[in-house]
Amino acid sequence: MVLPRVDVPSYELTLPSTDKKVKYRPFLVKEEKILYIALESKDNKDMVNALKEIVDACTFNTLKVDTLPLFDIEYVFLNIRAKSIGEIANFKVICPDDGKTYTEVNVDLTKVEVHVNEEHTNKILIDKKRNLGLVLKYPTLSTYSVGTLGIVGEEVNTKNFESIFSILIECVDHIFEGDKIYPSKDVTKDEMKEFLENLPQDAFTSIKKFFDTLPRLKHEVEVENPNTKVKGKITFEGLQDFFV
Repeated sequence: MVLPRVDVPSYELTLPSTDKKVKYRPFLVKEEKILYIALESKDNKDMVNALKEIVDACTFNTLKVDTLPLFDIEYVFLNIRAKSIGEIANFKVICPDDGKTYTEVNVDLTKVEVHVNEEHTNKILIDKKRNLGLVLKYPTLSTYSVGTLGIVGEEVNTKNFESIFSILIECVDHIFEGDKIYPSKDVTKDEMKEFLENLPQDAFTSIKKFFDTLPRLKHEVEVENPNTKVKGKITFEGLQDFFV
C-alpha cells in the first residue's frame, strides 16, 4: 500500500557570505530526532555532524555544506529551526543589573542576523618591508572537526596549542611575499605548521584576532528585572546561545 505524502512548504533566505539565495524547508521528524540525539549526547562532533546532515537535507542538497563558512551554516540552521519549531523562541536569562535574578524573554529567530566586527580582517601582514603575510579563509564544519575548539562563536583561547594549529593550518588560504603567492594546497601540513610556529608574537595575535572577530550570529534583547524593575540588555551571540 502506498501511503499519501505530506506536502512540506519551502522558503528562501540569503547567505550572509555571498548574498546567494537558497531555498530551504523545515526539518522533518527524522531530522528532529537526529538533532535531539546530538543535543543529548553533549558531544561536539555529534552536534557538528547533525548540523551538517540537517542543513544538507533541508536545503535540498544544493549547498556544499563542508565548504561553507560556519556562520553561514549557523544562519541557515537557525532559520530552518525557526520554520520547524516556531519563529518565537522563549529563553530564561539572568538579569544583568543584579546578576542573579532569572526572567524570560522571547526572541524572534527570523530577526537574528550575522554581524561582522568592524576590526575583522582575513589579511595578516607579518613583515611590511617584504610585504610578507598570509590570507585566512573562514572556518567550515570540516575545519572544526579537526580540532577541539567547538562550534564557532567561541574565542580561540584554549591552551591546547595542537588544536589551535590544526585549525589554523586548515584556515590558511595562502602565504604571500611581494608578488609571489604560496597556496596552502601546495604546502604540506608539517611545512605550514613550522611556518606558523616561527611567526612573531604580534602576528600570532593578529591571527587570533581573526578568529575572535569572526562574523557570527548576534541579537540583542531588552529585559526587565521582575524584582527591581530595572531594564537591561542581553546579547545572544553564536548558535550555542540559541540552544540555552
